[in-house]
Amino acid sequence: MSAKIFPTAQDAENAFYEALERNDLDAMMAVWSEDDDIVCVHPSGQRLAGQEQVREVWRQMFAAGPNMRVKISQQIVVAGVMLAVHSVHENITVASEQRPRAPMVATNVYLRTAAGWRMIVHHASPAQAPAVAAEAAPPEPKILH
Repeated sequence: MSAKIFPTAQDAENAFYEALERNDLDAMMAVWSEDDDIVCVHPSGQRLAGQEQVREVWRQMFAAGPNMRVKISQQIVVAGVMLAVHSVHENITVASEQRPRAPMVATNVYLRTAAGWRMIVHHASPAQAPAVAAEAAPPEPKILH
């Protein structure tokens, strides 16, 4: 499917978000592993598994044409020799909307293959608003027995 080689998991992640912003289905699928053991979950969506389902959901999303920007923040990377897990906040702005959308929390999992690093899982969900400390009564004294 793809001749593109991603030497690092970060290269694959950069290509993923570039394809997302450009609405480029071929570039998007070049990031994904060619195996059928791939999973994609979009916010408030169902779990999609396999090449056919993952390709179809991206095709549907891209049908409207490019209209969003994605800025990644708060990246946490856990990496080994063959597997890398990236947890990020996706900060999305849509051209037709006046305000940025609430951030999404995404987990992207990459596998090192003979064809370089490839995405095997993308799971995004709405980020929780930061907890706000309630105006509470002073803490109760601790009593040791």
